[in-house]
Amino acid sequence: MSSEQEAESIRCLVAKVGLDGHDRGAHVIARAFRDAGFEVIYSGLHKAPDEIVQAAVQEDVDVLGISILSGAHDTLVPKIMDGLEEYGAKEDTLVLAGGVIPEEDRPGLKEAGVSAIFGPGTSIEETIEFVRENAPQR
Repeated sequence: MSSEQEAESIRCLVAKVGLDGHDRGAHVIARAFRDAGFEVIYSGLHKAPDEIVQAAVQEDVDVLGISILSGAHDTLVPKIMDGLEEYGAKEDTLVLAGGVIPEEDRPGLKEAGVSAIFGPGTSIEETIEFVRENAPQR
C-alpha cells in the first residue's frame, strides 16, 4: 500500500468538547489533516463527552483529536476516555489533545489514555507526522 493510500485510510474526528467556543485551532487542524490526505470529521462546537464518544464509535475513527481551551480538560477528557473504553474503542483509537493544557495536568491525561498533547505553537507537520506514525493499522 502506498503512503498516499495509507494516509487516506486514516479517519480522524476533530472534536470540541464542553463550553469552549474557540474553534479556530480545531479548524486549522481539520484542514491540515484533510490536506495531508486524512479523512476528517469535525464535531462542531459545544459537544458533551458522550456525544464525542458516540461520533467516534459510529464513524469508526482511527484518531480522535480533542481541542480544548476552556480549562476543563481534566474532567472532560477522562469522561471521553471512559466512554471509549465502555464501547471497546479505547485500544484502537489514537487520542490526541490540543490546546492550552498546563504541564502539571498532562501526566493525568496520559494516564487516562491520551497518546499525545499538542500545545500552542506545535507545528502542524509535527502533528501530522505523529498521526501517520501512530494511527492504528487497519
